[in-house]
Amino acid sequence: MAVLLPAELTRPALARLPLPKLSIRLRLTILFSAILGLALCFFGVALSLAFSGVTLRLIESTLASEAEQLLKAREFRLDNIVLPAGKLATPETFVQTRGLDGQILSKTPNLGSETLPLDREGLEAARATGRWVETVQVDDGRLLVLSVPIVLGNRTVGYLQVARSLRPLDEAAGTLQRIALAGAALALVAAFGIGWGVAGWALAPIAAITATAQRIGDNRDFTHRVAHTGPDDEIGRLASTFNRMLAELQAAYLHAEGALQAQRRLAADASHELRTPLTTIRGNLSLLQRDPPIAAEDRVAVLADMTEETDRLIRLVNDLLVLARADAGVIRPPERVPVRPLLNDLVRRAAATWPDHVFRAEPADAAVAINRDALVQVLLILLDNAAKHTQRGGTITLGAEATDRQVTLRVADTGSGIPAEVLPHIFERFYRGDSARTGAGAGLGLAIAKAIVDGSGGTIGVRSTPGAGSEFRVTLPRAA
Repeated sequence: MAVLLPAELTRPALARLPLPKLSIRLRLTILFSAILGLALCFFGVALSLAFSGVTLRLIESTLASEAEQLLKAREFRLDNIVLPAGKLATPETFVQTRGLDGQILSKTPNLGSETLPLDREGLEAARATGRWVETVQVDDGRLLVLSVPIVLGNRTVGYLQVARSLRPLDEAAGTLQRIALAGAALALVAAFGIGWGVAGWALAPIAAITATAQRIGDNRDFTHRVAHTGPDDEIGRLASTFNRMLAELQAAYLHAEGALQAQRRLAADASHELRTPLTTIRGNLSLLQRDPPIAAEDRVAVLADMTEETDRLIRLVNDLLVLARADAGVIRPPERVPVRPLLNDLVRRAAATWPDHVFRAEPADAAVAINRDALVQVLLILLDNAAKHTQRGGTITLGAEATDRQVTLRVADTGSGIPAEVLPHIFERFYRGDSARTGAGAGLGLAIAKAIVDGSGGTIGVRSTPGAGSEFRVTLPRAA
């Protein structure tokens, strides 16, 4: 019969009902205990049925043997049963005879007023098959009754019924069932406890992962790791995967934190660098607005200062734009750039720009894969840096070395060199060492060069000896 639920208990409403929150450990323990309980129930039922079946067959065999003994006994009479002394298990065995019409002819005294039943179906079955076995219910319990025909000569003259009480069997079966139930209950309790412990041991790495994740969330510290010393099973692989994920998160977090700090420094340094020319321009505008006006020669000087500061602002904004594009991954498309003509042209241009220095080219017959304008910008930055830190008459070399897969461009000078404590910071934005603070640059040149080279798939590095000079090396993929 179908049961109709009210509208408020339909499936969507049932999905919103609060359900008890059971832990995985408790659910696994209940599952293990339920499986064991079902197995014990099946085993108990099978054992009870097997015990009852075997015992019934034994009793039936005993009754058949006793019936055979009675029929073979010399003193056996149809109308007056006399049990042979010592041959039957009296008073457990009940004996009764019937005529062909089913009327009771005699029975043993232990039956008292009771009679052993035998209906017409039983009479016909006993006559046809030679035996009829049935279980009947009496006041004192159940009886197993065996009915066999009595044959004298070749003629059936009646029926012999032999019965035995099944109370001992029922009592034994009940005792067995009670023992099985008690044992099953104890086994379930033990299984619940053992399952709880085993599930806790198996899920301990998951608890450790949860605790580690909680500590990371509370402290924002990705250095924590899950300590797992068990086998390399599913739980072990989960712990290893979680540790690898933590390592990657730690690296990403440190990278993001470093990038955030760099952006903060960039914003602070950019604000500082922009403030100086803007302050100068603002002051000069105030001078131009004076009444009475300043002298003509002063006005010319003020306008020259404003033009210089404006050019400085334009250069700074252009440099910041280049860095912003590099950070955003905007890379100019690479092309095949022959090294020899490029280096010769740059040395010529550098000699014209810095006539007080000696420039020398050491090119190689190779080509690099990079945008030409970007490479020219990088090398001009390095040449400008070398010229600023090399005394008059010093030598600056622009050379190249080629291998099968890459080309290394080097800019070497004979200047003052770079102090060891400054070397780790020279590619940082707005960083200027003590030897460069007298210059007018904003400290973005080497940072721009590194951003362009990194974005083009190359590397840039420096080797320097204080008092002997420095050498910047740019390694780029070789073009086919």
